[in-house]
Amino acid sequence: MILRVAVEDGVIVSHPDLVNLYDCSIGSGTRIGPFVEIQKNAVIGRNCKISSHSFICEGVTLEDGVFIGHGVMFTNDFYPRATTADGELQADGDWSLVPSLVKRGASIGSNATVLPGVTIGEGALVGAGAVVTRDVPGHTIVAGVPARVIGEVEQSAEASPMSWKRS
Repeated sequence: MILRVAVEDGVIVSHPDLVNLYDCSIGSGTRIGPFVEIQKNAVIGRNCKISSHSFICEGVTLEDGVFIGHGVMFTNDFYPRATTADGELQADGDWSLVPSLVKRGASIGSNATVLPGVTIGEGALVGAGAVVTRDVPGHTIVAGVPARVIGEVEQSAEASPMSWKRS
C-alpha cells in the first residue's frame, strides 16, 4: 500500500504491491525492496538502498546514500505498551516518539535492530545482527549485542571506496 508519499524522481520500488509506504518522503534514486514498511513522517534521503523485510518507523531519518540490509528493524518508543494505566487501548497521545538519525553513507547490516534515539554517524558500518543501543561515531564499525565499536572505516581513493581496520 502506497499512500500520500512524497517521492522524488528515479525512486525504484521493486514490488509496489508488496510494500507499505505512507505519509513519508523518499529522495531521488532510492531503491526499496519487497516487504518493506516505511511509516508516516519518516524521511529517506537520496540514493539510499532499503533491502527487503525492513521496517522504518515514524521518527526515523536516513540521510543520503544510506544502505539498509535485509530485515533491519528500527524502534521509536522506549516504553511500548498496548494499553494505558486505565486499561484503555493507547492512542497517539499516550506514548512518546523518540526519533533516530542515520547519517550520510552509513550502512546497517541485515537483521540489525536500532533502538530509539540513536544517531548512527556518517560512513559508519553496523554489523549484521547488531543491536544498536547508543550513538555510533562516524566512520566506525560496530557489532554485537549490544553493539560495540570493533574497528574503523577508512576512506580510500583506490579501487575499493572503503576498507576497514579492526580495533
